[in-house]
Amino acid sequence: MRSGISFTLSTSDRLRLEALVADRNTSQKHVWRARIVLLSADGLGTHAIMREAGVSKTVVWRWQDRFAQEGVDGLLRDKTRPARIPPLGPEVAARVVALTQGEPPGETTHWTAAAMSKAAAISVSSVQRIWRGHGLQPHRVRQFKLSTDPAFAAKLRDVVGLYIDPPAHAVVLSVDEKSQIQALARTQEPLPMKPGQPTTRTHDYKRHGTTTLFAALDVLEGKVIGRCMQRHRHQEFIRFLNAVEAAVPAGKIVHAILDNYAVHKHPKVRAWLDRHPRWTFHFTPTSASWLNAVEGFFAKLAKRRLRRGVFGSLIEVQAAIKRFIAESNGNPKPFVWTADPDRIIQAAKRGHQVLDSHH
Repeated sequence: MRSGISFTLSTSDRLRLEALVADRNTSQKHVWRARIVLLSADGLGTHAIMREAGVSKTVVWRWQDRFAQEGVDGLLRDKTRPARIPPLGPEVAARVVALTQGEPPGETTHWTAAAMSKAAAISVSSVQRIWRGHGLQPHRVRQFKLSTDPAFAAKLRDVVGLYIDPPAHAVVLSVDEKSQIQALARTQEPLPMKPGQPTTRTHDYKRHGTTTLFAALDVLEGKVIGRCMQRHRHQEFIRFLNAVEAAVPAGKIVHAILDNYAVHKHPKVRAWLDRHPRWTFHFTPTSASWLNAVEGFFAKLAKRRLRRGVFGSLIEVQAAIKRFIAESNGNPKPFVWTADPDRIIQAAKRGHQVLDSHH
């Protein structure tokens, strides 16, 4: 061993080093580091250790030094080295962010990682890392719609008031229609799911007509009154109102929440409303159908029953909808409103301010 380097190998250190050498799963770089120390402890010189371990003189000296300073744990750790390619500076990230928030070149609608890589003269992985670090996702689009109803706040509070504190001896119904429900059958039988493969089906289909579901959700009980009809006119809506009128117990006041679809405000519908004084219509603000509780039921119906359903005729899809409504009514869950109307109104105001600032 060269002068200036000396260490004493304890019994525990020797056993640990010998175990590293004997273990076939040990990394080879750790094996020859351990052998350098063991041979050094046995009194071999530098040249002899070089021959036995198959390494250079500087390597022998380096790991003798490391063991003398840090012990066995030092042999199992590599020193951190500077990257071969210098890291990108903050000005590069700022330029990528600025370009991403602007318009892409040519006849394209949004930036891709490849396009940004070419424009910024950096790698695709660097672009993706910068986007991820700044929360940028150019490939995604979120949809929104702000209500322009001047009575937005008043209508919102009216509807939410019915959800949170419904009147005594009254029924609160959320009423709407789900139109254009298609009876679709695939051109070939779908294949079932199996390990490693999801359910598969053909991309093309046979269309067997459409139907419209009129539905009224009882907010307090969670039950749904539904009727499927061929068309979506005021005549069908009045027929549905008559069906709901017959289903609601006598003596109950009916508060119906509806959106601003023209059918709901047809003169003949208003005349029907005049003939039924126990009914009161509450309209949601324009472009705010999400306020109607029955939309949640429609979403559940589409997701769980219609979207992946296969229907050979219009009768089949109507029967499936009826069964789904009956199943839901067998285990009803009352509708619970949790959002603060004040926060919704403030969010709508902020949205209008942002739109105004952009225009």
